[in-house]
Amino acid sequence: MSDPVVHFDRPAPHVARLRINRPDKRNAIDYDVREQITNHMRTVLGDRDTRALVLGGVGGVFSAGGDVHSMVGLSEMQARERMQHIHVLCRMVAAAGIPVVSAMEGIAAGAAVGLALLGDHIVAGPGTKILFPFLKLGLVPDWGQLLTLPRRVGIARARRILTSGEPVPGEEAQRIGLVDSLAPDAEVMASAIQKAGELAAVPLEAFGRMKRRLNDVSLSLAEELPREEADQAVCLLTDDFSEGFSAFREKRAPNFIGRRKG
Repeated sequence: MSDPVVHFDRPAPHVARLRINRPDKRNAIDYDVREQITNHMRTVLGDRDTRALVLGGVGGVFSAGGDVHSMVGLSEMQARERMQHIHVLCRMVAAAGIPVVSAMEGIAAGAAVGLALLGDHIVAGPGTKILFPFLKLGLVPDWGQLLTLPRRVGIARARRILTSGEPVPGEEAQRIGLVDSLAPDAEVMASAIQKAGELAAVPLEAFGRMKRRLNDVSLSLAEELPREEADQAVCLLTDDFSEGFSAFREKRAPNFIGRRKG
């Protein structure tokens, strides 16, 4: 039996990790990769002991993006089915009620960048090269990037990045907010695991509600305030708030791990 194209493991307490395993293709993303990530995520999100997820690739490379060879010769129906399959995973990552950290080692291109932008924290190295090759291929950016990229770097900068097609180095990516933190190239994955371990300690009920509101921003204060009321009315009744208040009163760090969500 051939090796799985996605490796699943648990590199730290309460942290799951998924790594694309196609080193001969620089971890390019095809149907099998998407399907295996999706299936693993269903398992991870259903496991109450898992509180954070790391996405990455094997061999010091995140991913060269979508497998272009798998896109050739499609009918319109097949092209739509391909995008619908992608969007199942997009929605799952964006809606995950646990923090999602991406380790952008080496090369991160196209679809892989879109996958990372749907998560919560991105770690890169100075040698990381982030690429958006869509227009050079005659394609529009996908995986939600026309929404997620401008939210991180602004519309004008996103337009320049996507139009030029030039790689964005890791240090520049951190400067403009495309990635969240920088680590030495050999330590990107370890840094991502460490960050996931830190984020695993957040109160998940409050985090999940915050994440939903950040992903689906209100258009006005009149729309936002009722959402805020609904969320806080739930959070004020949780075990997490009881713990947070006790920690505040006792002047110690709160411990949300092991507490029931909701």
